[in-house]
Amino acid sequence: MANKKSNLVKNASILMVASIISRIIGLIYRRPLGSILGAVGLGYYSYASNLYTILLLISSYSIPMAVSKIVSERLALKQYKNAQKVFKGALLYAVLIGGITAFIAFFGGPVLLPANQQNALPALRVLAPTIFFSAILGVFRGYFQAHDTMTPTSISQIAEQIMNAVISVLAAWLLIRNFAPQGGTGAAIYGSIGGTMGTGAGVLTGLAFMLFVFFINRSYFKRERAKDRTDGEETYGEVFRIIFLMITPILFTTFVNNASAYLDSYLYSTIEGFHGMDSKLISAAYGEYSNYYIPIINIPLALASASASAMMPEVSGEYAVGSIKTANEKITQTIRLTMFICIPCMFGLMIFAYPIMGVLFPSATDLAAKLLLTGAVYVLFASLSTITSSVLQSIGRQKEALINAGISLILNLAILTVMLFAAPGMSIYAVMIANILYSLFDWVLNTVMLRKYLGFRNEFRKTYIEPVAASLVMGLISWILYQILFHLTRRPSIAVIAAILAAIFVYLVSYVIFSRTTEEEMRRFPMGTKIVKLLRKIHVYR
Repeated sequence: MANKKSNLVKNASILMVASIISRIIGLIYRRPLGSILGAVGLGYYSYASNLYTILLLISSYSIPMAVSKIVSERLALKQYKNAQKVFKGALLYAVLIGGITAFIAFFGGPVLLPANQQNALPALRVLAPTIFFSAILGVFRGYFQAHDTMTPTSISQIAEQIMNAVISVLAAWLLIRNFAPQGGTGAAIYGSIGGTMGTGAGVLTGLAFMLFVFFINRSYFKRERAKDRTDGEETYGEVFRIIFLMITPILFTTFVNNASAYLDSYLYSTIEGFHGMDSKLISAAYGEYSNYYIPIINIPLALASASASAMMPEVSGEYAVGSIKTANEKITQTIRLTMFICIPCMFGLMIFAYPIMGVLFPSATDLAAKLLLTGAVYVLFASLSTITSSVLQSIGRQKEALINAGISLILNLAILTVMLFAAPGMSIYAVMIANILYSLFDWVLNTVMLRKYLGFRNEFRKTYIEPVAASLVMGLISWILYQILFHLTRRPSIAVIAAILAAIFVYLVSYVIFSRTTEEEMRRFPMGTKIVKLLRKIHVYR
């Protein structure tokens, strides 16, 4: 393991690249998977995956973040033996909680799934063991992140997604071919089972890689413990108490933050069924929402999650030694970096909603494109919600983060219920709107808490206004270019790819002009040195 300490932007950049690659792989395999499963099969797959995600949130989703925070605090204080004890204690926690949650997933599905979506039960049961292995994988990822190395996590994420893609498509095709070649409901059920098999194969691949990296670095960890000269080594009883008090609130906060997807789907299916909507139509609409709209939206959101993961150990370390000013600088840097990327992504998704959906998912209906066009603003609010919630957790304010998420969830469910009962014709759009409002509420409440406990204040001009101004210019020029290329070639794939590449270039130039960002400042951004070289060639920088 490298001894050189990584900086925030470098760590965030590594995780961002891995997240982008993983999300792109996820998009690529959903195209053949959607063709194999069909709209109804995608619906069953989505209901099973949503419930799996919720149970995963309870058991392991935030374990990397929590372990990273606890271990990084001890490393900052040079308490290497205590850091190792936390790692071992977290592994035991993951085994117990992951095992219990996997048991609930396997046997509790009939109660947890909507009554009119029980065909998703076989796929959920296939996913159950994956919850157990994901919890263990999360501990290893968090431990390495606390040591300021994001490479093992990044590589394991990519390997996990590749295996997931290959097995999902292959297993779905083989199961349908051998057990339901006649099509119909049977094909949808077996296809959803095959799709979920890929998730388990991916997690096992990621875990195998992390175990390999851990064992080849055993000598490094041994030398690290030998350097420990601190007094007052923590007992395992104290470690378990710290882990429980730290991980549990973070898990519940993340659960509440993401529970809206499952609860929204449950309310949507139940209330629309009450209005007399056919269950297959419900599954089909939700399948397009969760398998076409959400994966595309999640690409820029993965960048926010990567920024939060990279930021958390650094803010925790600064806060642990009383450096409030430096901690605030880290937070500002993280939000600015995320907005630099997410704001133009939001505009780009709005502008190119129809061609993007048409190129990526030919089997999708106009519904998916309309959802992307109207719902791309979710990128902005959800990324800010993710980062501000992570900051509160990193400074030991898990309770406040949980309360804010809980209030936002209650408002989300209330608004969704009212919309579905008062205007059932809104259908899946009501789910989209409620989800956007949830992230908006959570961001606002978290920001109030950050001001209270850290004196943190948003820097608006550089963080928000300048990226928006540059994005407007980008959007106008790239849309004109797309129209010209489409009329010349009649090939939407060529036109949209060329327009997006041009949009990136136009955005960078416009951003530098509007913000007057210096070469030194630009070098702090991901791939900043390469961007500076490019801008020098066209004389933006001289």
